[in-house]
Amino acid sequence: MSELASDTRKWLTRVGFTVNRPSLWRDALTHGSTGEAGNYERLEFLGDRVLGLTVAEWLYERDQSAEGKLAQRLNALVSRSQCATRARAIGAPAHIRLGKQARDDGASDSDNVLGDIMEALLGANFLEVGFAPTRDLIRTIWAEAMDGTAGRSKHPKSALQEWAAGNQRKPPEYEVINIEGPDHARKFTVRVSVHKVGSVEATASGKQDAQTEAARLFMEKYG
Repeated sequence: MSELASDTRKWLTRVGFTVNRPSLWRDALTHGSTGEAGNYERLEFLGDRVLGLTVAEWLYERDQSAEGKLAQRLNALVSRSQCATRARAIGAPAHIRLGKQARDDGASDSDNVLGDIMEALLGANFLEVGFAPTRDLIRTIWAEAMDGTAGRSKHPKSALQEWAAGNQRKPPEYEVINIEGPDHARKFTVRVSVHKVGSVEATASGKQDAQTEAARLFMEKYG
C-alpha cells in the first residue's frame, strides 16, 4: 500500500518538503513496528549524511572557530535529541505510522523514533529534489538551533575528563547499570565514577546521552 494520507501530504508540503512519490514519504513516516515491508530505516541512513554535510558546510561558512569547536557544535546540532526537537517543532509526531504496541508505549514522543523520522524525511526530500533544495530546507528547520547555544559550551564528558586530570584523579569510568523498555523506547541508566571522589547516575534514551547527562550531573555535584 503506497497511499499517503491527504492531511499528511498537506503537512509535508506546508513544512517545505517536495512530495512527488507518495510511497517514499509513507516509508519515511513508517516505524518498523507496523510490520510493513517499507519503513524509515534506509531513508534515515541517507538523511543522516545529508544533514551532517549540510550543517558542516553551514558551520564552516559562519563560524571561524578551530576544528575542535566546529566538531563540538556539529555533534550537538545533528544529535538525535536535536533531530527529535526539530521533528516536534515541525509537527511530525501526529503523522508517524506506528504499530499498536509502539503507539501504546508512547513511541510517537520518543527521541529515538522522532530523531530517526526527522532524518528519514530529509533523506526522502533528497531523493525527490537533490541536495541543494534539501540543504536550504534544513537551514530553515534548523535556524533556531543554529542561532542557539547548542554545542557552544564544552561537552560535559570532556569537561569531566579535564577536571579529573586537573585534580590528579583517575579518568572517569562509565558503566551501564540498567537497560529497560522496548526497542523504540529504550532507556539506559549509566553510572559515572571518579576514584576517591564519588559517583552519579543518569537515565536517557541512548547510552551516549545517559553518559553525557551523568557527566553533567557529576560536575554539578563535585566539580
